Parts: sequence; structure tokens; C-alpha cells
Amino acid sequence: MQSQATIAGTTRATLLSKGIQLASALFLGIVVLYGSGFVQSSEVHNAAHDMRHAAGFPCH
Repeated sequence: MQSQATIAGTTRATLLSKGIQLASALFLGIVVLYGSGFVQSSEVHNAAHDMRHAAGFPCH
């Protein structure tokens, strides 16, 4: 049987891991969304532009 300290430590580690995963996914999403808006390829730029409008973000 695990002690209370071990269970609390495991819970904290799990929450920290989930927080890091969430922050990483958010950062990657921002990089992909806004990074693709500055790409010179017109197709990628237009796709990102259309998605910004679909999501309700004004861009001009």
C-alpha cells in the first residue's frame, strides 16, 4: 500500500506533466497558426487567413 506522501507526490507530478503537455500543445498551435500566416506561399497564407476569419479573429 502506498503512503500519503507517495500518492501526493505522484499526483503533483501528474498534474505538472499534464500542464507541460498542455502548454507545449498550445505553443505549437500558436506557432503553426501564426507562423503559417507569414509564409510566402499564397495557398498556406490564404488557408491561415480563412481559418482566422472562421474562428472569428479579425485580421484586417
